[in-house]
Amino acid sequence: MAEATQSTSAKTSTRGRPKTRVGIVTSNKMQKTVVVTVSRRASHPKYGKIMSMREKYKAHVEDHDYPSKITINEGDRVRISETRPASKDKRWRVVEVLEKSKNV
Repeated sequence: MAEATQSTSAKTSTRGRPKTRVGIVTSNKMQKTVVVTVSRRASHPKYGKIMSMREKYKAHVEDHDYPSKITINEGDRVRISETRPASKDKRWRVVEVLEKSKNV
């Protein structure tokens, strides 16, 4: 009986949903890659002070080719999603552009 439950649980996927973040594009000067800065506010674990923290993610954009075809500009607000590693640093991809920057 235990063998039957193991075989059925092995067939079902237990990956869950990928993490998503919303951030601002800070660099678009690579081919098929943009750097997205995600800011968040969290309380300090010991002292309780609210702090602003930010983290940079390299995200993959398939149709972005820097010198010739720029699809995402600096200052754009984008949603990124976690994916399998595309390179040494890239583990995220751009899902959608939420808001285009005003300065372009």
